[in-house]
Amino acid sequence: MHAFDLVRLSYRTLISHKLRSALTVIGLIIGIAAVVILTSIGRGIHTFVLSEFTQFGTHLIAVSPGKKTTFGISGATISTVRPLTIADAVGLSKLPAILAVVPVVQGNARVEGGARQRRTNVLGVGGSVPEVWRLKTAAGRFLPAEEETNPRALAVLGHKLAVELFGSDNPLGRRIRIGSDRYRVIGTMEKKGQMLGFDMDDTLYIPAAKALELFDRESLMEIDLLYQSRLPVDAVVNSVKKLLIARHRFEDFTIVTQNQMLKTMDSILNILTLAVAALGSISLFVGSVGILTIMTIAVSERVSEIGLLRAIGAERSVIFKLFLCEALGLSTAGGLAGVILGILAIRIIGIALPALPVELAWAYIAAAFLVSIVIGAAAGVAPAMKAARLEPLEALRAE
Repeated sequence: MHAFDLVRLSYRTLISHKLRSALTVIGLIIGIAAVVILTSIGRGIHTFVLSEFTQFGTHLIAVSPGKKTTFGISGATISTVRPLTIADAVGLSKLPAILAVVPVVQGNARVEGGARQRRTNVLGVGGSVPEVWRLKTAAGRFLPAEEETNPRALAVLGHKLAVELFGSDNPLGRRIRIGSDRYRVIGTMEKKGQMLGFDMDDTLYIPAAKALELFDRESLMEIDLLYQSRLPVDAVVNSVKKLLIARHRFEDFTIVTQNQMLKTMDSILNILTLAVAALGSISLFVGSVGILTIMTIAVSERVSEIGLLRAIGAERSVIFKLFLCEALGLSTAGGLAGVILGILAIRIIGIALPALPVELAWAYIAAAFLVSIVIGAAAGVAPAMKAARLEPLEALRAE
């Protein structure tokens, strides 16, 4: 029997039992659709987080205070933390590979402007924030570069904070109170939105040295470095490490490149996507049980048909291929229907919930479809072998 005849006969058999065929593949349809939906949500979150993380640029290095050194004795861990200072930031800015430096101090304080007051995020930074973090001012200007060594009581307001304190009035030149000190507003920032849950629009920027005084800190929380993209990051890290060791006399700091952070985050998010795909795949195995059950029942119901085919000359291999083709037809139809249903569901979710990041993960979708075919083949092998082993006379006598 030719392959075309096998496919045609299998198709007619499946169509003649529409309800049974539909009930058989419904498990696969649900499983494939679940994989498509869950992996698309996982991939969407993956892309969203990475895009949020890289919106400040991709050639950044973060230096934070503190490094622990162990001496091979259990519990013998000596903390060698020393402050990162404004002078360290200034020294790093003079390295040939470094384009700009931002010292960072973060805290929360009460801010009063006009007749209004509220608590907000306060970032003590340097004048290179627009260049390093890719932020833009909407009005006025950002903190001058000399504020790192000779700080004045100047402030720049995030978009949301400016509106909440001054409404539609122009805040430039106005005085605000932060803690017990008064600051002059010299600029406002463009809308930026949230970055990994941190609202950049509800933020106040002041010189880092002033923030150290405001929060009574000795050390910067971080120093962000923007380096030349043409240089290898390892060489830049080595030059930064050498300078800080020369200043501190030992390595009491931690250097993290953005590539390291992205790789770590990417691996975590990939595991998350794989986990939700595995969760959705449970339904695929349920569907395989359905195919195995129905095909086994079909063999029992069609004993006489098998006997007739064998009596007119059909070989065992033909019977085997016939039943296997029916199982593959069920799994292929279920896989295609599941993919279509899952894609439609994702489109609807994207329209109904625009805030939820979704992105079709085509690699997982293709893998799920191939798995559905493999499941159909595996579930159809045992019934097909059982059908092929039937003797013609015994099968005809069963009628």
